[in-house]
Amino acid sequence: MKKTFELTHPKIKVARMVESVKHEVKKYLKRERNKTLPEDADYWDFDCKIGKTEQTADVIHVAAINQQIDTLVAEDVTSFYLEVLVKPAVRTFEEK
Repeated sequence: MKKTFELTHPKIKVARMVESVKHEVKKYLKRERNKTLPEDADYWDFDCKIGKTEQTADVIHVAAINQQIDTLVAEDVTSFYLEVLVKPAVRTFEEK
């Protein structure tokens, strides 16, 4: 998912738009996690970026998406860019 979300609408308040964006992201993550994994993978990993524009987007962890959306809304932005790319991954275990 590579998308610029608009938070302005003539009839819908910003809080409702933010809630809609978070729900859309949650649905996307669930849909991707439910896909069949390749034989050599353990889980689905996500590469995420968020920012005011595509050029200024910073890399974040998938668990921090909602927090970063709230941070951007607190800065009174009218739109933001979110990129969530899925990839198969293998767990690595460290020896102690």
